[in-house]
Amino acid sequence: MNTTYYRILVVEDDASILLGLKMNLETQGYEVVTAVDGCEGLEKARSGAWDLIIADIMMPKMNGYEMVATLRNEDNRTPVLILSARTAEEDMIMGLDLGADDYVTKPFSVRELLARVRASLRRKEQSGRWSFDTVDVCLSTREVLRDGSIVDLTPTEFDVLVLLLRADGAVLTRERIMIGVWGEDHYGTKRTIDNFLAQLRSKLELDPANPKRLLTVRGAGYRFVE
Repeated sequence: MNTTYYRILVVEDDASILLGLKMNLETQGYEVVTAVDGCEGLEKARSGAWDLIIADIMMPKMNGYEMVATLRNEDNRTPVLILSARTAEEDMIMGLDLGADDYVTKPFSVRELLARVRASLRRKEQSGRWSFDTVDVCLSTREVLRDGSIVDLTPTEFDVLVLLLRADGAVLTRERIMIGVWGEDHYGTKRTIDNFLAQLRSKLELDPANPKRLLTVRGAGYRFVE
């Protein structure tokens, strides 16, 4: 079972660096989506749920500083790791002050970058607590409480729930949920996801017949609404 399914957006205008980043991140099991300029990166950052954004500074149309500043002004809290050939202290400070979470200078070693990525994802996971209605979810202990009492979720039900919670309201297709929970090589049917959502609603929704949190998006998939 794949319980460490992460989506990373890489924004980089240098084709060789972009390809190298994508290949190395994918070998670690991450889902990687790419963009080749700041405007495309901003659009994709807005349109999906990401666990990490890796962004170059010097890009056409919109630079990395502007992209980070725009996301933070829109209250997008996705962790951002900046890549830059600029090594001056003031450049690093500017990036961090604008809201970036880390700053890696070029040229960089792949091992160092992957270590920084793992650290960013760990920090994100350590804050993995959610509350809605009378339900509390704790990622580190894999516990779900309702009205203060433990809810008996199966490990797979928990993984499906956390995947939806981490999506921050984005719609997840059945295929996306299957890959995120079981991995690429799973051969189950998409109908399985419907059954898991029905079980989660019966255990967590105030009115399972009329769910307010775990919603079906017709023709698309499912989403969690705070």
